[in-house]
Amino acid sequence: MAITTHAASAASAAGREVCTAINASEQIEFCFARGWTDGLPVVPATRALVTDMLGAGGLRPDAVIAEMPSRKVAVTADKVAINAVMAGCKPEYMPVVVAAVKALAAPEFGLHHVASALMGPTVVIIVNGPIAKKLGINATHNVFGPGVRANATIGRALRLILFNCLKYHPGISDRAAMGTPGKYTCCIAENEEDHPWEPLHVERGFRAEDSTVTLVAVSTMIQIWNESDHESLLRCFGDALSFLGSISILGQTPGAVVLGGEHAQLLRASGWNKKQIREFVVAHTGRTVAALKRAGRIAGKITPEDEIKMHYAMDAPEELMLICAGSRVGPLSMVMPSFGSSKTAGRSPTILVGHPTSVLNSMSMI
Repeated sequence: MAITTHAASAASAAGREVCTAINASEQIEFCFARGWTDGLPVVPATRALVTDMLGAGGLRPDAVIAEMPSRKVAVTADKVAINAVMAGCKPEYMPVVVAAVKALAAPEFGLHHVASALMGPTVVIIVNGPIAKKLGINATHNVFGPGVRANATIGRALRLILFNCLKYHPGISDRAAMGTPGKYTCCIAENEEDHPWEPLHVERGFRAEDSTVTLVAVSTMIQIWNESDHESLLRCFGDALSFLGSISILGQTPGAVVLGGEHAQLLRASGWNKKQIREFVVAHTGRTVAALKRAGRIAGKITPEDEIKMHYAMDAPEELMLICAGSRVGPLSMVMPSFGSSKTAGRSPTILVGHPTSVLNSMSMI
């Protein structure tokens, strides 16, 4: 697609033609006018840049990356490449973006439930395996913040694909009431160095030397500060997963915890395994029915029994996702409650990077 002063015949950025550079400022404004951006300037997708992106992924332009039945769309490689270029990705990021698109299309993820939700969840891309270090995807300092190109642009590419290929536009198909800053971009790597247990992709049945992508949709991110013992820390996690205003507390939908370095080492020293940690955290997600009624989360008159009857924000410990990321310094972790009432939507299978159909079914929804 050629962007010129006579650009009336140019096709959509989500289509198969490619931008040819004429004037960078003019191109950027053209992309804004066509609604191809996330509100920030995009990199004009020249034919050469898109060709390089496709080459790095070993893909033909017309190769179908994923079918999206809920949107009646087949996302092809050229569409992914164009949006990856516009997001600012380097060509070597393309295999990770492709894997993220496949994860987005997985039926288990429940694309439309996630992308159209009033809660406006953040879609977190979690990268595991050697490719994270190879591409420089941040797993440590300021892991959810700005400053690293790979994290910023891979996450942004997925959001632009949601805009341009799948037409999830705010106020139309995207019905988010508030949204979150994470809807611009959210991509992290798991910190697998000096890990207390096995990393996420190994837990899901892959080899440590495999590179994978997993998506998880979350309603918010709550930082937890705790300098005490491991049980005190885990009580704080349970509390954050069960705050009275949480949209997921009644549906008992699965949450996630991202363990910072000091907390990961504290739990290592405790000798507890993931199963013990999950069970303890979930056992501390309880609120009395009386508290939920006072907060208006459950209708009805408060009875004496309600003061002692407990409702738990999670009822299946195995559904609590535990990963490690963030700085080694600082008694901080991040709790990410789920975004809605579905127990399955918002958790993708783990996708093997660089392999068209490699998805392990074993333990795929942990």
